[in-house]
Amino acid sequence: MADYTFYTNPMSRGQIVRWALHEAQAGYEQVLLTYGGTIAEPAYLAINPMGKVPALVHHREGGDRIIIECAAICHYLAETASPGLLADDAEKSEYFRLLFFAAGPLEQAITARNMGWDPAEPEKQATTGFGSYERTVDAFETLLQGRDFVCGKRFTMADVYVGSQVIWGVQFGTLPKRPAFEAYASRLTERTAYIEAKAIDATLIEENANG
Repeated sequence: MADYTFYTNPMSRGQIVRWALHEAQAGYEQVLLTYGGTIAEPAYLAINPMGKVPALVHHREGGDRIIIECAAICHYLAETASPGLLADDAEKSEYFRLLFFAAGPLEQAITARNMGWDPAEPEKQATTGFGSYERTVDAFETLLQGRDFVCGKRFTMADVYVGSQVIWGVQFGTLPKRPAFEAYASRLTERTAYIEAKAIDATLIEENANG
């Protein structure tokens, strides 16, 4: 048995975790779930009661460990499979600042805007975790400027999650095509692990489309 079992659907955020698995060079078996089908069955709901993918099960002596939510899975994989992708002591503040900014305010701002709600009134902005879409995007751009990766010159696992937000955002218009975003996305999409992981999901998507 592989160290990890990866529950996913190729048309999901599971693409983020597959990239993380390849960056960590972790041995994994995949379980493909279907929307409206196996994703809602009791066996999977016991792993993720939200009925969402991805999820990761780490098989360890003493019992399996279940991890859900992409940012958490990415960091967990670095901790357990590839410590070289973790931040060193001097990098930790940037690593966690960007990782949780992308998983919190940025995710919220993009989702809220896509759903047609972007608070304009200052009093409403004060009660949200992201203020407004423009405010969040401007802050995100500031945080990425002047660096190659989240921690500066060195790629870490935080770049898998943060970078996925940027790659998707620039490609599909959930983020504006600003130089800092485009340059960062370009650096990441050239990585071997990214290319390998994306090829697997692209093949699965094509196979599903062809029945």
